[in-house]
This record gives sequence, C-alpha cells and structure tokens, in this order.
Amino acid sequence: MFAKIISTGSYLPSKIMTNEDISKIVDTSDEWIVSRTGIKQRHIVADNETTSDLSYQASLNALKNASIDVSTIDAIIVATTTPDLTFPSTATILQKKLGLKGGFAFDVQAVCSGFMYGLTVADSLIITGKAKRILLVGAESMSKIINWEDRNTCVLFGDGAGAVILESTLLDPKIGNNPGILGVEIFSDGQYVDELKTTMGVSSGNDIGSITMNGQEVFKHAVTNLAHVATLILNKYNLKDSDINWFVPHQANLRIITSMAKKLNLSEDKIIITVDKHANTSGASIPLALDYGFKNNKLKKGDLILTESMGAGFTWGAGIIRL
Repeated sequence: MFAKIISTGSYLPSKIMTNEDISKIVDTSDEWIVSRTGIKQRHIVADNETTSDLSYQASLNALKNASIDVSTIDAIIVATTTPDLTFPSTATILQKKLGLKGGFAFDVQAVCSGFMYGLTVADSLIITGKAKRILLVGAESMSKIINWEDRNTCVLFGDGAGAVILESTLLDPKIGNNPGILGVEIFSDGQYVDELKTTMGVSSGNDIGSITMNGQEVFKHAVTNLAHVATLILNKYNLKDSDINWFVPHQANLRIITSMAKKLNLSEDKIIITVDKHANTSGASIPLALDYGFKNNKLKKGDLILTESMGAGFTWGAGIIRL
C-alpha cells in the first residue's frame, strides 16, 4: 500500500499587512525587509479568527477540489504551533466543524517542519493500513505570538492554512510515473532549542509568550541541514537534480530558498515561491505553496517534486512526491 496526494486547498485571512504598514509600527522599511527576506506582505487573522477557522476553510477547498464528501475521511492531522486551545487538539475542533463523526484526529507540533512531520505520519498510517484517506492540514496564526516591537522577528511571519488529502493506492510510486509519496526523511537536534523559541509556555509561565530568534544561527543551520537532507533523500531514491520538476520548499526566507536551489542546481523557474506574498506561515507554508502551484498552473499531475523545511527545535525534513 502507498499514499498519494489527490487534492490541495488553502485559505488566507482577508487582512493584508504590507511592509509599509509594519514600518509604521517599528523602525523598519520595505527595502530593509525585502532585501533581507524577500517578503513584501503577509496575511493576518482577524481578532475573532482562530487556527481551526483557517483549517476549516482550507479543508473545505481541498474537499471541493477532490469532489469527495467529508464522510470518506478516516483521519485528520493538523500541523500547528498556534492551536486554538491548550486542549483539545485543533484537529478535533476541526473535526467538529466539518461534521465528521468517525475516524480519529490529532495535532502534530514541529513548528515550521510541522507539515513534513505530519506527512510522515500520514504516509505511515496509510502504508500500515490504519487509514485509507487522510486530511492533512498545516495551519498557523503566527501573528498571535509575535512581539510587534521586535523588528527582527515581527516582519517575518504571517497567517494562513493549507490542506492536502492523501489516499491509499496500490500503485508503487517508485515505478514509472505512478503518483505517490516516494519517501520522507525527518530529523531534529534539541541542542539548539534556544535559538528559535517562544519566551514562555503553559508549564513555564502560564502564558503563550512571543517569538525570539537568533537569526544568524537559524540561517546557518537552515542552509546546512536542508542541503544535507535534500542530498540524502535524492541519493536514497537514486534521483538526480535534473529529475526534479519542481522545488517546493518551506517559505521562510528568499535567500535560504535561492541558496538551496543553487546547491541543488535548480533554476529559479523550477521553484514555487510564495514567501513574498505570505511571509513565513510556519507549518502552513508548504501546503499553501502546493495549492498556489496548482492554482497557477505550475504544478501538474505527474510532476516529481522535492519539498523540505526546517523549524525550531531544530527540526527539519524533506520529501519526494510524484503528483
């Protein structure tokens, strides 16, 4: 048994905050932000909008694009670091909003690598026969944990949700052009937990805290770890750089994305880039980029894509997928 992606969907809050808007809050400028990150704008949730709300809309779009009923979903996985509540999981809240009474639902928390971790879990559940059709959502309300007085971090993040639906197939994606997940590799190294984190949490201070980051360390490790995992997964499945039709990376920083593409000998016309429009939406960025690629007639059935991400922890991973 193998897992394949049959649909994508996305949702972005209606409020858009440009770099000019941020420059009215902290000492920064559009030129400063764009030159260092490639970000031009980001979407921000409304005061009464939650991560499960974003997840719900993205899920409805994915279900519509697949022309399937929600009752056919066996499991829901939500990758998020900004849940509605400490408990229950955002996935079960989403399950209620979708009206799905069967199956099971849970969250995955690996910050910016959340979608890659969720993809690993979903793939494993399908391979082992625990589920036949899974709704995997990456959703974040990062603006809720931003320190709007810290110009080094407040310019980086945005809100949104992306969803993919995976289902089981008997066709081996390693043979021919059969659609499916060839493989996913994930890693973590907890010695770097202090380089990118929130200042507080439930058990350490009874508060959610706000984002703090050592930008130079994060950038250095991102380039190193992502280059390693990309090379590892390509070699594991006997693939060359030239076999990749599209590179769909985590959208954190344009300089990291272009640096990785150069290391992989991939031209810019083979990269899905949304960081300029969405900023860093953490666990939502890869599924948002996938849906953007389909909507804009870039990605198509049969394409072989490489996707990868790195997040706080540090956590990182990469996947090879035949669409």
